[in-house]
Amino acid sequence: MAHFYLAATRKSSGKTTLGIGLARALRRRGHAVQPFKKGPDYIDPLWLSRAAGRDCLNLDYYTTPVAEIRSAFARALGPAALGLIEGNVALFDSMDVQGAHSNAELAKLLEAPVLLVVDVQGMSRSIAPLLLGYLAFDPALRIAGVILNKVGGERHEANLRRVVEHYTDLPVIGALPRQADMGIEERHLGLMPTNEAQTADAMVDRIADVVAAHVDLNAVERMAATAPAQPEVMPPPAGRSAGCASPVRIGIARDEAFGFYYPDDLAAFTAAGAELIAFSPIADAQLPDVEALFIGGGFPEVYMRELEANTTMRRAVADFIHDGNAVYAECGGLMYLTERLHWQERACRMCGVLRAEVAMHRRPQGRGYVHLAQTDAFPWPPQRGGDSRVEIRAHEFHHSAIVSPDPDWAYGYRVLRGRGVDGRHDGIVRWNLLASYAHLRDVGGTGWTGRFLDHVRSLQ
Repeated sequence: MAHFYLAATRKSSGKTTLGIGLARALRRRGHAVQPFKKGPDYIDPLWLSRAAGRDCLNLDYYTTPVAEIRSAFARALGPAALGLIEGNVALFDSMDVQGAHSNAELAKLLEAPVLLVVDVQGMSRSIAPLLLGYLAFDPALRIAGVILNKVGGERHEANLRRVVEHYTDLPVIGALPRQADMGIEERHLGLMPTNEAQTADAMVDRIADVVAAHVDLNAVERMAATAPAQPEVMPPPAGRSAGCASPVRIGIARDEAFGFYYPDDLAAFTAAGAELIAFSPIADAQLPDVEALFIGGGFPEVYMRELEANTTMRRAVADFIHDGNAVYAECGGLMYLTERLHWQERACRMCGVLRAEVAMHRRPQGRGYVHLAQTDAFPWPPQRGGDSRVEIRAHEFHHSAIVSPDPDWAYGYRVLRGRGVDGRHDGIVRWNLLASYAHLRDVGGTGWTGRFLDHVRSLQ
């Protein structure tokens, strides 16, 4: 169970780009690389999945109990894979003065040696007190190596290596030069996702070439091999029993506009008896033959002209909902179901199911973790076993906001923390549609995929 934790001294140090390059470079050396990402994130995991050739899984303290994090990690890693855990923000950053839920705490939980990325632009001897401070701050954390990123040249690198060697026992495992062609285009939610980047594999290969040329991959392998095996402390989720009915066919929107889905949630759907059938709101003229729809997040604003142009699909989705079929929409999916989408002084027609318009803003309108309480209007049945899970922890990240929400809307959630639709409510309920800004995860006992399938089955 070899694994290591890729962390940084500060945000935007190039950690994600390095993680992508390491995943592909180690995969080229014959490793089954299993990527993980700390926290709720869609885009970085898409790139890590592309680089590793295996689905990247999210590890998130807010939505997931510690025992479940450890078990999910051990199951995904298995005995043969090499695990690469990419952190978020800086190594010790936390809202808690004791560092709860930080990257450092997750690295200690998973007993992962830390490979620390340092952006060394404009830095020379001052790297020594920086590293000494990181080493001394938490003696229980094992920082096993350092990568110098954005090195200015050979003289700069040589000086930095001398300083690190003189003042610390940390090995310098890599030193990468400043290179503009290693970047991935960014937009308002972070990196461009791989489902939009037509040259994604070429970009990943280019990054991996640079990483392989400037990082000691043998040292990375040796470091990862020092991590102890991880015991699986919880049994895997139970699948669909033999007595259940035939699989429920669920259409899932997947194209350039919609691609934010958690792989473990999709696996939970399959285990609970769903057959997921992809369709494109951009390119397909009609819906597939399905019993329900799942329209996830993405960037509908970037493709709103194409979405508007596909009038037959917009009409098909509206008719599907008006006919009383079950639909679950998150964030971008909610935006697609409104009457009109406004962005960059342009407006385009959407499906028109929800009587309101939605507008994009320069600053986030909702960002971070949310805490939701179910209302009596929530349409899905309680979780089997009697736990209705009336309070749900999830996350949101949206630059859009509903313009003049319909006063007649019913809501499935009362917002205890977060923004939602209007600061007080989320989860618009119409017919058998639930549309929210919150992104759910099937962890921590929510069982949302099973509940949605029970709802679909109840309508048949």
